[in-house]
Amino acid sequence: MEERTRAYLRGRFGDYYRRTDLSPPPDANEREWGYIPWTESPGTTMVRHKSLLDLGDLESFLERERPRHVYFSAGRYDAPGASSMGEKNWRSSDLVFDLDADHLPSVTLGEDSYAEMLAKCKDALCRLLDFLENDFGFDDLTVVFSGGRGYHVHVRDEGIQRLESDARREIVDYVRGIGLEFDALIEEEAVGGEAGRKSPAQKRTLSAEGGWSRRALDHIESFVDDLLAMDEDDAVDRLQEFDGIGEGKATAALNAARQNREQIRAGNIDVHSAFVQVAKVLIGDVVEADNAPIDEPVTTDTNRLIRMPGTIHGGSGLAVRRIDRGDIEAFDPLVDAVPETFRGHDISVEVTDGGTVELGGDSFTLAEGVRTVPEHVGVFLMARGRAEKGKE
Repeated sequence: MEERTRAYLRGRFGDYYRRTDLSPPPDANEREWGYIPWTESPGTTMVRHKSLLDLGDLESFLERERPRHVYFSAGRYDAPGASSMGEKNWRSSDLVFDLDADHLPSVTLGEDSYAEMLAKCKDALCRLLDFLENDFGFDDLTVVFSGGRGYHVHVRDEGIQRLESDARREIVDYVRGIGLEFDALIEEEAVGGEAGRKSPAQKRTLSAEGGWSRRALDHIESFVDDLLAMDEDDAVDRLQEFDGIGEGKATAALNAARQNREQIRAGNIDVHSAFVQVAKVLIGDVVEADNAPIDEPVTTDTNRLIRMPGTIHGGSGLAVRRIDRGDIEAFDPLVDAVPETFRGHDISVEVTDGGTVELGGDSFTLAEGVRTVPEHVGVFLMARGRAEKGKE
């Protein structure tokens, strides 16, 4: 990035901070703060181990320093400005989750557009919130667009504040579905048989109440609905795609599904041995379909620094936005996170990496060379290293 580009972005970031009211996180003076300035070196230099007292008034600091990135810690400390983690004396930490579109298995890098990647990341966010709200019952959640490639969720319920990394790892494993096994989800009940003997019939059910059992049952129900909508020959062929299911077992499983649709809906998957065999495979598939692909080290790290909502992401020029729970579905990061400071006028940039840009509700196809573009598009291109500031 050329000096002219750095100076322009730094100046416009300062204009943004002068016009923006920021809300720091709870217990801001107990947290470590860090930031990345605009430097000439090709890499980034993190300035950290700062307390809010070290920075001074937060808004004045941002207006004065106009940093490229701004962070605060999930952790709270007795001495947040100490130069080593041991000297800080950790007290508690928020539970933080990070979803990054670049790391989602559903995203194809080089094929999916930025907008498509962010849309897939929002789907993953909704799955994560389902776990946090419905499986764990967390109430104090803050949802944030990261300003870059995804979303953050800050959980501040009192019950999680003092969890060590190992306990946080268990939460990670749950939302990722790591180690989830068929037998752990199944409830078995003996049906009939003589006293003192193992019943020849074991009623195996999935709970319809919630958790991974409910997700597995939903997955099985959807499969059964699709199966019963097929011609019989196609349905038998579909079932034979499962390992160990030949034509005879496929026909038996199909008939069992037809005759016991309501039992399956209620969670009883033990309608036929062949159907149980199919259900085992489907339960394995549900982890891939329904897990929340979070960045695991972020959640287990009690000292993690995370972006401050309201600041600007220096790699995109977009704002790090808090999102009200009821607004998530309608939230469009490429419209709603464009700072008003950068709207309303055009600037000159020299495009070095041309292509399509979707931003602010419009789509722009830009060839390399000097171009006049809306400022929010120019800031986006410069921040992402796709353009340099042109001469006005």
